Amino acid sequence: MADKDIRGRAGEERAARHLQAQGYTVLDRNWRTAAGELDIVAARGPHLVVVEVKTRRTEWFGHPFEAVDKRKRDRLWRLACAWAVAHPEVARRRTLRLDLIGITGEDPATAVLEHLEDLR
Repeated sequence: MADKDIRGRAGEERAARHLQAQGYTVLDRNWRTAAGELDIVAARGPHLVVVEVKTRRTEWFGHPFEAVDKRKRDRLWRLACAWAVAHPEVARRRTLRLDLIGITGEDPATAVLEHLEDLR
């Protein structure tokens, strides 16, 4: 496995722990369809939250959030809706939300973690 893949998985693990510490229930991880993948699907209160995780060693090529442009957001929304349709018992009566978690630093376990809620 490539170093960037190992870093990405470590970042997703850190993000999942962060979400759980904030009171979220992680429902699914790395959910895949032919159209793409969702990193984390979680629930908290009335919200069903799809979380995209971006892990970077440095901001040399930009902040992790900059990697999620309009095209990527649109794809994430489509995938989020597909997840909700595939899991109606969980999605029912919940508001769908898209969050981003950016992790920047050499070691994902101790790197700076930023959580942007309700990306539109």
